[in-house]
Order: sequence, then structure tokens, then C-alpha cells
Amino acid sequence: MECFECEGNDRRWDAFVESSSDGTFFHLLKWRDLIARHFGCRPKYLYVEEKGEIVGVLPLFLVRSVLFGKALASIPMGVYGGVVSSNETVATLLLKRAREIAHQCDVNYLEIRGNPYSMTEAAYESDCGFKRTDSHVTFIREIGRSDDDNFSNIPRKQRRMIRQAQKNGLRCVIDCTRLRDCYLAYAESLRNLGTPVYGFGYFRDLYETFGDCCRVLIVEFQGKVIAGVLSFFYKNQVLPYYGGSLREYRHLAPNDFMYWELMCFAAANGYRLFDFGRSRKETGSFDFKRHWGFEPKPLPAFYYSIGNRNFADASSLNSQFQWAVKLWRRLPLKVTMAIGPRIAPHLPW
Repeated sequence: MECFECEGNDRRWDAFVESSSDGTFFHLLKWRDLIARHFGCRPKYLYVEEKGEIVGVLPLFLVRSVLFGKALASIPMGVYGGVVSSNETVATLLLKRAREIAHQCDVNYLEIRGNPYSMTEAAYESDCGFKRTDSHVTFIREIGRSDDDNFSNIPRKQRRMIRQAQKNGLRCVIDCTRLRDCYLAYAESLRNLGTPVYGFGYFRDLYETFGDCCRVLIVEFQGKVIAGVLSFFYKNQVLPYYGGSLREYRHLAPNDFMYWELMCFAAANGYRLFDFGRSRKETGSFDFKRHWGFEPKPLPAFYYSIGNRNFADASSLNSQFQWAVKLWRRLPLKVTMAIGPRIAPHLPW
């Protein structure tokens, strides 16, 4: 077995990712090219080959931040990352090579995000060089073919919120030509959270790159867009990814309505896993997903520090950044949309 770096569009890479139970949407080569185009990250995609066949992959990016320095990360802007391999020996070989690259590039640290589908976590645990963190979890649940079955699996309080949203006359539209409407709702939602938003060009390229694997769902009230979500459809999974709603309409329960309609659409089109994605513990998104009856699944991340350097924590929960979060929330939306895309790439990915 030998370890190589994938610099082109080797078809074997995606074929391996798609055939592996560990492979996620974020491990695809199209994600590599998208992130490199829009965020200036330098990809270093490693794979192990045996007898001409790929038997393991590890996507990495060299990322630079004027605020936090250099790091090697798997995978920036993705909720999941790390090794895809059913063989611990292959995983160990990839991690060893990743550490070598981290030293060669003189980064502060190497970050490997968790993967709830992975079978090779033991490779990190057995390597004393990696430190484990358990600040995040993910929420994944099977969905059935029947709306009635799916509705009955939702806790009573959440069912009441969905019914209330329906009574409020909310309307769901699945239309990828409404990407900008979805983006505007998402941008305002991020501003209210105190987080800079990526530029619209990234979202447009995201849809153009992945085509039917991306779907836009928006929620309207009396003709006005009040919520929207851009979701990824991969294998048998639906992953609501970039979503938000307008604060002044929260009393109409647009988020509850939006995710219920997305679940119905996914079930009707043959998808069997609803992947609510990664959340930091003790946050609003964590509580929201628990209210849907989803049980949190551990999503450990692993860090390898170079020397005594520490990994960056730019979470809104970090007390050092509370002043910046509060300031951002007070800025006009147009201002945050203008300067946010310049700031966002320098925040921990």
C-alpha cells in the first residue's frame, strides 16, 4: 500500500467515497474544488492505493486566517470530515501522512472533524498524538415512507407547532430558482446570531456545481419569503444545511413548518435518513433538534497540535468574542452582507 496526493479529478476517488458507508457529501471532489475556488484554501487530498485500487481517502485543506494563523483541516465549511476507510491500517497510514504534512507546512494544528458514519475512529484513539474533543454532536434519524408515520414519531409539542404553522397559512415552495430568496433569509438569520455570512456567489456556485443534489425550499406568508433552507441530497440522506428565518415572523413557526415540509419531500422521493447535522452542545440549535425527537449522537473531533500551539475556538460561546457578536447583531443587514463575505473565510471553518 502507498499513500498519494490527488491533484486532479481521479474518478476512483468519488467512486470509492460513494461506495463506502463512511463516505459523506463533503468528501466528494466537487466539494474540494468549490472550497478552493471561494475561500482560497489549498487542498491536499490524500489517498491510499493497493493494487491499483483506492482503499482509503483523507481530504485536507491548508487554511490561512489573519486572525488565527494556519491550520490543516478536514473538512472546511463541512460538518463532517476525516478518513474514509473500513481498514484501520489504511486509516493509520493516512493520519501519519497528514501529520507529516502538518509539520512541513508549519501549521498551528491539524483538525479532523467527526464523521457519524465512520468505522475507523479507533485509528485516532490509538494514536497518542491526537487529542479528542466532544463539544459537538449530530442528529440523524430514519424517516419512513408515510407522512403519518413520520408525524407520529415527532414529540407532541413539536407536532403542535407544525399544526399551528399550517393554521397560520404558511406556504412551502421547492424551487431552486428562488436561491436568492433563501439566501436573504439565511443572511438575516446569521446576522441575528452575530455571525458573518458567505457571499451569494458561493451559494450560486454550490447549486451549479451539485445540481439536483441541492434543493431550495422556501416558506412564504402572504406572499413574503419568511424562511428558507438549502439542503443536500446524497445517497439515501437529506441534509438541511444553510437555513434561516426572519425574526419578526418567528411567532408563526416557520422553521418548524419548513423542516417538516422538507421531511415530507424527502420521504416522498425515497430518502430514508434525515441528517439534521452538527450542533455544539448547549446551544439553541441543539435544543431545537432535540425538540424534534432526535437523540444527539456523539461527534468527536480530533486535533494534533504542532508544538505547544492551540487550536482556534471562534465559537459565539467563547467569552473573548462576545463583544464582536453583540456588535454584529446591531449592524444593518446590508452592511453585514457587504463585509461579511470578507470576514467569514478568516473564521474557523
